[in-house]
Amino acid sequence: MLGAIAGDIIGSVYEAAPIKTTDFPLFVEASTFTDDTVLTVAAASALLGDGDYARALKRFARAYPHAGYGRSFYQWMLSDASEPYHSWGNGAAMRVSPVAFAFDTPEAVVDEAAHCAAVTHDHPEGIKGAQATALAIFLARRGCNRKTIRSAITERFGYDLDRRLDDIRPGYRFDVSCAGSVPEAMIAFLEASDFEQAVRNAVSLGGDSDTQACIAGALAQARFGGVPETIAEAVYARLPAELIEVIAAFHSRFRLSRSGEPLGD
Repeated sequence: MLGAIAGDIIGSVYEAAPIKTTDFPLFVEASTFTDDTVLTVAAASALLGDGDYARALKRFARAYPHAGYGRSFYQWMLSDASEPYHSWGNGAAMRVSPVAFAFDTPEAVVDEAAHCAAVTHDHPEGIKGAQATALAIFLARRGCNRKTIRSAITERFGYDLDRRLDDIRPGYRFDVSCAGSVPEAMIAFLEASDFEQAVRNAVSLGGDSDTQACIAGALAQARFGGVPETIAEAVYARLPAELIEVIAAFHSRFRLSRSGEPLGD
């Protein structure tokens, strides 16, 4: 899940100041982790423990209350109740990457992604966004090529992944819905030849940059076999010890594995 966290941190400074270029510094002084990282780590913690996503999400979010949560999630986080609030937002997709590394079949990944999403995002579009993201990451880590990933996600979830970034970027705007941001993040990944390019592509959309880079980064980590060392070092330097401990434990139990190298395009 380090790829997701790297994307979040890199994209963090551009959420409020969107850009339409891939030419930008990956890390600046203000680069920081946001709710995307906190909740991704929370999902990983749940998988390492009893599988109670609601409890893990609340615990980590309350520990980092100023990470930039949406209003509905923030109210849910502070509430003693844990009923979902029918969200269709991309928060379901941004935190789901650990699921794709913790399960070994497509159906298990899709089923668990729904569980991870539904504690808050029980709207069909929220669940769909999480399932599509998790399945794409799973296929990438198993060595599937771009054509296979694109076809599988399009056929199962109906996302249009045949568009080009150059056509999307000019008119694209900030969109927190799964339907309006997850496919575009996937396209940013599908047009990349390495991890860094995937994240740069996602930020260059000029939308919900931290979340879309988080999704693209998770996909890129899976496809390209990890996160470049220099990027990983910059990420760890910006994380508190508690989050690093969960990441290390997760990596130890669920090591990145693929059936082979990516097979062409």
